[in-house]
Amino acid sequence: MSSDPWGRVDETGTVYVRTADGEKVVGSWQAGSPEEALAYFERKYEGLVVEIGLLEKRVKTTDLSAKDAQTAVDHLREQVDAHHAVGDLEALRARLDQLVALVETRREERKAQRAKQSDEARGAKEALVAEAEELARSDQWRAAGERLRSLVDTWKGLPRLDRKSDDELWHRFSHARSAFSKRRKQHFAQLDAQREEARRIKERLVSEAEALSNSTDWGPTAARYRDLMSEWKAAGRAQREHEDDLWNRFRGAQDVFFAARSSVFAERDAEQSENLKLKEELVTEAEKLVPVTDLKSARAAFRSVNERWEAIGHVPRDARPKSRGGCTRSSGPSRRPRRPSGAGPTPRHARVPRA
Repeated sequence: MSSDPWGRVDETGTVYVRTADGEKVVGSWQAGSPEEALAYFERKYEGLVVEIGLLEKRVKTTDLSAKDAQTAVDHLREQVDAHHAVGDLEALRARLDQLVALVETRREERKAQRAKQSDEARGAKEALVAEAEELARSDQWRAAGERLRSLVDTWKGLPRLDRKSDDELWHRFSHARSAFSKRRKQHFAQLDAQREEARRIKERLVSEAEALSNSTDWGPTAARYRDLMSEWKAAGRAQREHEDDLWNRFRGAQDVFFAARSSVFAERDAEQSENLKLKEELVTEAEKLVPVTDLKSARAAFRSVNERWEAIGHVPRDARPKSRGGCTRSSGPSRRPRRPSGAGPTPRHARVPRA
C-alpha cells in the first residue's frame, strides 16, 4: 500500500483522496505501481489548479460575462466534487467560492456601469431630441439641415436604451427631422413659384425695354425706363439660370437707348455752344451801336442783328439769361437818343430779340 498527505492506494489498487468529510474513492489503478497511481491523480489535481487560475485571471482582466464565468465555475466545481483527483480539494472549493463572489461583484459593477451609461445615453438622446425639435422650427435651411445630419450621426454612436424609451425618443427625433424637411420643401417650392413668377414679369419687362431701345422720344422714354427699373427690383430674383441672361438683355436695351440719347444730346450741345459764340458776337456788335446818334441807321442795324439772332437758333439753357440780358442792355431805353426838338412822334423801340 502507498500513501501521501492527500491520498493513498490500497492493496486492491483503489485510490482514495482525503477530504474534510473523510476519504473518497478517486478510482482504481491496475496498470502500474501505487506510486504511479498517486502521481497520475495528482497531475489531474494540478490540471484543476491551472484551470481555476486561468478562470480567475479571465474574470479579473477581461470582459467575460457573468453568465459565462458562472458556467465555467459550475463546470470546474463538478470536476472537483467528482473526486477524480488527489490533492487539497477543499482549497479548490474555497477558491471557486471566492471566484463566485468575485463574479457576483463584477456583475453588480457592470450592472451599475450599464445603468450609468444608460442614464448618460438617455440624457444625451433627450438633448439631441430637444435640439432637433428646436431646429425643426428654424428657417436657416442649410445650417439647420447640416446640423440635423450631424445629430443623426451622434445618435447612431450612442448606446441603446430599453426598447420603449429608445423607441419613444427616436419617434420624437425622427418626427422633428421630418417636420423640418417638410417645411424646407414647402419653402423651396414656394420660392420656385416666386422665381418663376419673377421670370415671367422680367421677360415682359425685357420685351418692353427692347421695344423702347430705338425710341427718340427722349424724355418720356427715359422716364419709362426708370419705371421699368422700379418694377424690375420689385419683381424679385428669377431662377439663377435665367436671372443673368434677363438682366443682360434688360441692361443692354437701356444702354442702346441711353447711348443714342447721349450721342444726340452731345451733338445738340456742341451745336448750341457754337450758337452761343455767334450770339455773343452779335451782342458785341449790338453794344457798339449805342449810344445811338443816327436813329435810322441804328434801327436798320438792330433789325439786321435781330434777324441774324433768330436765324442762329438755341443756345445752352444755362447761358440763355446771359445772352438775352446782353442784348437787352445794348438796346434798352437807357440807351435811347434824345428826341430832337421839332421831331415827329417818337419811333417805336426796336424789338429785343429772343435768346
